[in-house]
Amino acid sequence: MPVATYEALSAHDRLRILNKYKNIAMVGLSNNPFRPSHFAAIYLLANGYNIIPVNPACQEILGRKCYASLKDIPEPVDIVDVFRKPGDVPPLVDDAVAIGAKVLWLQLGVINEEAANKALAAGLEVVMDRCVKIEHARFFGGLNTIGLNTGVISSRRMTLS
Repeated sequence: MPVATYEALSAHDRLRILNKYKNIAMVGLSNNPFRPSHFAAIYLLANGYNIIPVNPACQEILGRKCYASLKDIPEPVDIVDVFRKPGDVPPLVDDAVAIGAKVLWLQLGVINEEAANKALAAGLEVVMDRCVKIEHARFFGGLNTIGLNTGVISSRRMTLS
């Protein structure tokens, strides 16, 4: 039997995933409001997703109980969204499989082909080096939410009045 090899999912597949799955365990979600994971969680909560924080250093993030590991989560998880360094991903794949997750989503800059292939071989869909928030905003028109396309950063020359 051939081993699955990571191949980037199409935009159509990423859209399907975001439409179908609503329970997202965010591994490495920070309680620091200036971290990208925090912005992403706020955005996803505002857009109807159930965010489950996974961070052993926190008890609660954004008013939600925080879990030390994926295996501690008592509810179903559809997407495991990883905000950790690439070397931390392989054991997370084992945990994602153990809890019955459907998708392993590795955030921007989180690239681990070995872990992606392991997840594929176990039956998970894999998105790598992409942000859930940015992908959602691209498909559903939310690029103006939480600091993007606000007009604060512009290529237009500012004029003083």
